[in-house]
Amino acid sequence: MDSQMLSQLFEATGETLVMVFFSTLFSLVLGLPIGVLLHITGKEEDGGIIPSAVFNSVLSRIVNVLRSFPFIILLIVLIPLSRLIVGTSIGTKAAIVPLSIAAAPFVARIIESALKEVDPGVIQAAKAMGSTNWQLVYKVLIPEAMPALMSGLTLTIINLIGYSAMAGTIGGGGLGDLAIRYGYQRFRPSYLVGAVIVILIMVEIIQVAGDRIVKRMMAKR
Repeated sequence: MDSQMLSQLFEATGETLVMVFFSTLFSLVLGLPIGVLLHITGKEEDGGIIPSAVFNSVLSRIVNVLRSFPFIILLIVLIPLSRLIVGTSIGTKAAIVPLSIAAAPFVARIIESALKEVDPGVIQAAKAMGSTNWQLVYKVLIPEAMPALMSGLTLTIINLIGYSAMAGTIGGGGLGDLAIRYGYQRFRPSYLVGAVIVILIMVEIIQVAGDRIVKRMMAKR
């Protein structure tokens, strides 16, 4: 492994971290309200605060369609949107757009599942104390579901690392782009191996860190 390869791996790792960080942030911004809406408009026996069968059904189907959309196709479909938002269709910035949109429905489902795990008795007690629907969400549901939410966030970040590698197929930058341009197209397997090793290390670090944070949250409850 020469110095040039190490330099390129270091730069590509930085690009991947930037993509994953911002796409995680934006997918949370998009997915959090959707996940909350999915939960609070669900059936009352499932913890729904404002049951609305029609709204919940429509929103749920939209989320399911977006979740089932193949990411590689989504990358291509969203090229015009990426160009409109960031001014280019290639590179790290452009890849953040499809990454965020692809992860948002996944985040929404994770949040919905986490909120469903909250003890209904806690919600009923808060209602009895006169809490409004908004207060139930940000003072009861979300705080009580934090360990499950953190576990889901860890899974989301790991998935986005995999997605970011796929984004390299259309010049998205990062480790995937490095592996394809140098490892595959230029027949230099050392680049492929190096990119895979870095990705594995990143995933392991995030998983371990996420598990430790969840354990600390559970210990404080």
